[in-house]
Amino acid sequence: MDLLWGDEKTKQFVTNVGLITSNGPYGENIMSAEWTHHISYSPGLIAVCINFDDATHANIKETKEFGVNIAATGQSIISSVAGGSTGKEVAKIKVLEKLGFKFYKAKKIKTLMVEGVTLNAECKLLQAIKLGDHTMFVGEVVEASANPNKEPLVYHKGKYWKIGECIEKPGEKKINEIRALIDKFRKRR
Repeated sequence: MDLLWGDEKTKQFVTNVGLITSNGPYGENIMSAEWTHHISYSPGLIAVCINFDDATHANIKETKEFGVNIAATGQSIISSVAGGSTGKEVAKIKVLEKLGFKFYKAKKIKTLMVEGVTLNAECKLLQAIKLGDHTMFVGEVVEASANPNKEPLVYHKGKYWKIGECIEKPGEKKINEIRALIDKFRKRR
């Protein structure tokens, strides 16, 4: 069964907005990737899923590195420009610079990073795995910085959102009840 772009089923996922930067056969490039995932603490690994036809795909395959920039609220324009056209035809970073957005040179990879995001992570390619109509590029983080004063931009139902009300975790009484049930139903070997 296919789960197609724009289908009501695929709109149920809630994701961050990864702004993936790269430099390669298509020059300096940026794309929006909602499939951006932190997958390991030690070593720090991030996976991005990129369509085979994207300029970013070719750039990462060639250079074996990429930047992951998690967009902050207030950066929906960057995401819209980065995701609205292909780096094969448009110099999107130049467009964004003309719109007033700023970039800086990465410290340990040869690409630009986005200023003002919640997280910047420079990644060296560890593994490329073909999965369906995308390649999952797994990168090992070689440099990272976070901006705890910024909130991540959220993508859901084809729209951008800001994180809302915090839902509290269960209280101590409920946690103790859960622990007692876990102990009661623990599988014995």
